[in-house]
Parts: sequence; structure tokens; C-alpha cells
Amino acid sequence: MDESGESLLPVWRANLVLLTRKVGAATRLARMMTFSESYLKLILAGQRDFSDEFVRGVEAVTGLPAGWMDTPHEDADIPDDTRASIDNEIPHARFRGTAAPVRKKSVLRAPEPIFGQPAPTKREEPPTDVEAHRRLAGLRKVRELAVQDVKRIERHLTLLPVEHAALRTRIDDVIAAADPDARVRADLMGRLEQIEKHRELLLRHVEKLHALLARVGEQE
Repeated sequence: MDESGESLLPVWRANLVLLTRKVGAATRLARMMTFSESYLKLILAGQRDFSDEFVRGVEAVTGLPAGWMDTPHEDADIPDDTRASIDNEIPHARFRGTAAPVRKKSVLRAPEPIFGQPAPTKREEPPTDVEAHRRLAGLRKVRELAVQDVKRIERHLTLLPVEHAALRTRIDDVIAAADPDARVRADLMGRLEQIEKHRELLLRHVEKLHALLARVGEQE
């Protein structure tokens, strides 16, 4: 983040808080920006910095005038179109950027040789990328949410055999009562077999998805 961005950060955050003051507004804005609600709440709470790119995205998505976020505002200053956009969760544009600020790289000059002596050999320092650790922590949080959803699907699929057995009994009752011809009878039973076959296939895919998610973002 450049110096101007750092100086505007408190103003940006205050305006974000203003825009999301209504109950549920933070959740709606997060979805409009295609961000997780938890990440946006960390930004609002001052626990995460964010970039000028993100701020311009908020203006575009909510229909705010360009540069609106750069000056302090009160509730009455929020345009009606922006209120309606957030209240009804109707974005004016699609945001495809990132919220993470781009840190300015420090520029250091190598020491000058003393009394004609050769300059010391530059020693490589191990990288200490704090932002990388933050991104990894954010990744792990959203990954855990995805894993929970996958587990929920897996539980539903494992319960299916019980419901499938009850459905087979019902269809047997229909066959006994209607006594359909052999073609219809075979079609009914074939559909049941296909349901069970695809359930097993889906369950294998879910288990594989779970295993892949657990490794996403982790170093080998």
C-alpha cells in the first residue's frame, strides 16, 4: 500500500462501517464483493488492512461515485441507489480483484566500500512475508468452511440407503397393486438401481474432494 493509501485507510474503514451499519448489510456486501463475511468483518473491525483496489471495487459494486470513499461521510450522504443496491443485494458491477494491500518494497542501498576495500558479499536473508502468513490463515479459514459443507453432503449421502430401502418398499407396493407389464416393472427397478449406483459414485467424489481440500494451500 502506498503512503496515500495508508493515510486514507481510516477514512475508508469508517465509510465501510457506515455502509454496513444496517443489520445484515455486512453479509450482503460481502456476497456482492464475492468475499467471505468473516473476512469483511475483520476489515470492519480493524483487524485486516485492505487495498485501494478493494475500495474502488466497493464504489463500483454499490454504485457509489468514484472517489466517494476518500472523504468522511455521514449516514445522510449515502446515495439512495447505493442503499437500495446493498439492501436488495443487487451489485452494479462484478468485483474480481483482491482486498489484500500491496506492500511497498523497501529500497536499500548497498554499503560503500571503506578505504578502497571490496564491498562485503551480500548475504541472502530468509523471507519474512507477514502478508503471506495472513493469506494462509485466511485460506485455512475459508477452506475449513468448505470442508464442513463437504462433510454435510457426505452425511446426507450416507443416510440415503435408509431412505432408498423405504422407497424400494413403496415401489414394490405399487407394483403389487398395479401389476404393470414386464417392461414397466424392469424400468422401475432399473431406476432404483441407477439411484444407488450414482449415490456410491457421488460418495466417492465427495470423499476425494474432502481429501483434496485438506491439502490445498499446504506446503509439501
